[in-house]
Amino acid sequence: MTSIDPQAKFRTGAVDMTHGGGGRAMAVLIEDLFHRHLKNTILDQGHDAAVLEMPPGRLVMSTDAHVISPLFFPGGDIGSLSVHGTLNDLAMAGARPVSLTASFILEEGFPLADLERIVISMARAAREAGVPVVSGDTKVVEKGKGDGVFITTTGVGVLPEGVSISPAAAKPGQAVLLSGTIGDHGVAILSKRENLTFETEIQSDSAALHGLVGSMVDAVPGISVLRDPTRGGLATALNEIAHASKVGVMLDEGEIPVRPDVEGVCELLGLDPLYVANEGKLICICEASDADRLLEIMKAHPLGQNAAKIGEIVEDTDCMVVMKTGFGGSRVVDWLSGEQLPRIC
Repeated sequence: MTSIDPQAKFRTGAVDMTHGGGGRAMAVLIEDLFHRHLKNTILDQGHDAAVLEMPPGRLVMSTDAHVISPLFFPGGDIGSLSVHGTLNDLAMAGARPVSLTASFILEEGFPLADLERIVISMARAAREAGVPVVSGDTKVVEKGKGDGVFITTTGVGVLPEGVSISPAAAKPGQAVLLSGTIGDHGVAILSKRENLTFETEIQSDSAALHGLVGSMVDAVPGISVLRDPTRGGLATALNEIAHASKVGVMLDEGEIPVRPDVEGVCELLGLDPLYVANEGKLICICEASDADRLLEIMKAHPLGQNAAKIGEIVEDTDCMVVMKTGFGGSRVVDWLSGEQLPRIC
């Protein structure tokens, strides 16, 4: 009998309605694509619900839906992004991730080769993060009723004793730290979406931050606030913190790191990098006496090499974010009324 490469079917062909119908086609898709690439001992249990051994600590849980356009972009794709996004949500609570689940909504006609590429990327991101995908689900919708693929991931983690991080915990006199350059992800997405070309390709900063956060929390368990400035960028995240904590934020424009190429693209297109999305950066608010220690730890980590102190928390009953400009004046950094860049994550 002639042998047939079991993966050949994923090099050509497309998703059809039978892949979500619960029959043989769906079983083959799950076994030969999802399970093959995401394989781990917990997924091998074969249950719809994973049975987990949880380490000591308080349970932390987060879920995130990913609808990015385009699906593939410089520095990542929807597969790796769906892992990074949920792990970062857990990390911003100070938690150490334990496991992930993934739900795929596929559109009829979506190329199987692209689906496999996404699953391989997701598996690689999960392995590199040390956090397995332990359960999942797949649904198929009719052509024209989706947008290729949507992914929802849910993460479970544990919060060590003595750690209490909250967006409502910022206090006047505390320092505002940023782990690196802003706007990289949003500009990378925009350049791909609009077929813009530049001298150097701008890469998304998409990355899992829990390793960096773990080092920070181990050294300074009393960190008050952690937040990843994703949709709406740095400006929106700081406004959310200010309103939750009933404080103001005073920023120093000259201390906020922005890559020259990102700044140039934003200037060309009339965008403000303060509002452009990031997927691998964090804001940390801590006691002023802990700022130098935390900056040292952040800069020693690959994901925090461009970390900087960018401002401080101040008393302000109006909960305003204000920035000292390079011209010696100041301006209010307000909420956006809408989205600068839709479908960014």
